[in-house]
Amino acid sequence: MKVLVTGGAGFIGSNLVKKLSDLGIDTVVADDMSSSRKDFHDFRKTVQEIEFINCCFSDDIILDRIRLKEFYCVFHIAAVPRVSFSVEQPFLTTDINVLRTTKLLEACIDNIERFVFSSSSSVYGGAEILPTPVDTSKSPQSPYAWQKSCIEDLLVLFSKLYSMDTVSLRYFNVFGPGQFGDSAYSTAVSAWCHAIKNNLPLRKDGTGEQSRDMCFVDNIVQANIKSLNFPGHFHGEKFNIACQDKVTNNEILEFLHKKFPNIEIKNAAFRKGDVMHTLADISQSKEALGYNPTVSFWQGMDQTLAWWSLT
Repeated sequence: MKVLVTGGAGFIGSNLVKKLSDLGIDTVVADDMSSSRKDFHDFRKTVQEIEFINCCFSDDIILDRIRLKEFYCVFHIAAVPRVSFSVEQPFLTTDINVLRTTKLLEACIDNIERFVFSSSSSVYGGAEILPTPVDTSKSPQSPYAWQKSCIEDLLVLFSKLYSMDTVSLRYFNVFGPGQFGDSAYSTAVSAWCHAIKNNLPLRKDGTGEQSRDMCFVDNIVQANIKSLNFPGHFHGEKFNIACQDKVTNNEILEFLHKKFPNIEIKNAAFRKGDVMHTLADISQSKEALGYNPTVSFWQGMDQTLAWWSLT
């Protein structure tokens, strides 16, 4: 079995590549390095031999190999990430996250066995039902969220039109080792770890009462492997991938302040496009995929701090 991981040099993709390598699965990575983890070249030394192609996932060098039926499964993780960046750059992000993904999908028709798409909980918008079931109506509040929602819909259509085996995994607030925090668009945990490491103030957006169903990256990887090994046929189904537990920004900041008493916390405005609360209902993922999150938020936080050498 050979698989293709788009965005395999990034945070989530590299963690999946490591697991695939550990399982002895022949893996090809396509990544243009625009959102790669900064230590990717060092990371490559920690995995068994993988083929890495420095290119966009929609380049002919990748599409031609797909058309030759080389890959059993495509894990499509590559994207221009972050809600706030998509608000600032709606055309650029739509071009990559929707149009180029459609080009990739077209090449996959009749040429692969399964397409596993990395979607996002942002498709729900500010969901009123918590925990949020997977059949909750979508209400994207940013271009990024709409782009993910659009591809989800397209996968359902491709399954109907071309009998393509497709599935969408809706990630909830992923964090963990390999996620750097030195960008204005970094997620909260990585940004705070970066700030502590570099003696910088920690930014608190709004009131800090925003709550998130934070999901450690190992749980995300597990869901992808479960999807790869699923014995049936997917028809564009969607699954929440999270822990069905929540933590507020203030709780995390309080924990960090107790651990590092000298840190400074700086107040800032709410970020545009962000929602106040996320909490997943993962019952369908457990039942259909056999998914079971094995790492809680606080366990994951300890592992993340250790990766940052902050223990």
